[in-house]
Amino acid sequence: MNTSGSEFETEMEIDLREVLFVLRRRIAVILLVALLGATAAYGVTKYFMTPKYTSSSMVYIFSKSTSITSLADLQIGSQLTVDFETIGTSRPVLERVISGLELDMNYEGLRKIVSISNPSSSRILKISVTHEDPVMACDICNAMADSVASRVAEVLETDKPSTVEEAVVADRPSSPRTSRNVALGAMLGFLIAAAFVLIRHFSDMTIKDEDDVERYLGLTTLAAIPNEGSLGSEISRKRKTRKGSNKKGSRTADTKAG
Repeated sequence: MNTSGSEFETEMEIDLREVLFVLRRRIAVILLVALLGATAAYGVTKYFMTPKYTSSSMVYIFSKSTSITSLADLQIGSQLTVDFETIGTSRPVLERVISGLELDMNYEGLRKIVSISNPSSSRILKISVTHEDPVMACDICNAMADSVASRVAEVLETDKPSTVEEAVVADRPSSPRTSRNVALGAMLGFLIAAAFVLIRHFSDMTIKDEDDVERYLGLTTLAAIPNEGSLGSEISRKRKTRKGSNKKGSRTADTKAG
């Protein structure tokens, strides 16, 4: 049992060595394909993907008139914050923003570009809006904060909560990420090239040397006979070497005689 296990480990080790050898032999081609993949990814990201900008604002969902006097009130407040994440993307809130800014989109369209989260389980709602126009993203985000605060006041029947942080116009696009896409393109090109090289190598079942005879046929090689072409080229090389030596010897003799 141990013998078969050791044989399996030996075969695995040999296979891994062969894989590394094949990849190393074709490393120039693999790196070239990886470079082409990175270049293609950069071109697609730069010229075919529309940049989008994200603006964010934060609203504290409780107003000054909201009384929180016990631990139970704090726990209820945290639970309400989770509920307000859903309320913040409800139809009344979004339609109020669409009407106020006279947006050329419907409820579903606005819902796709708006996200509301609760950072670190606090009683704060973070509102983020992603749009192709950075100014429009900022305007929608601030309008969303105001609409959400108004809706929270209606639900709690209290004063309107205050805005912790207003949205500002983003100076950099949030997507697409050029560096990440270039890295993914290079990695994809590298994997495709490596897979192609390995598949081509291991699918080639032709016998090239003594190792292939033992591997594919299970036979031990007793002798190797060179083919006619290689034998003829070797003989020609030796003849040229001898002729060169004879010429050099005759020149030396003529020089001495002179």
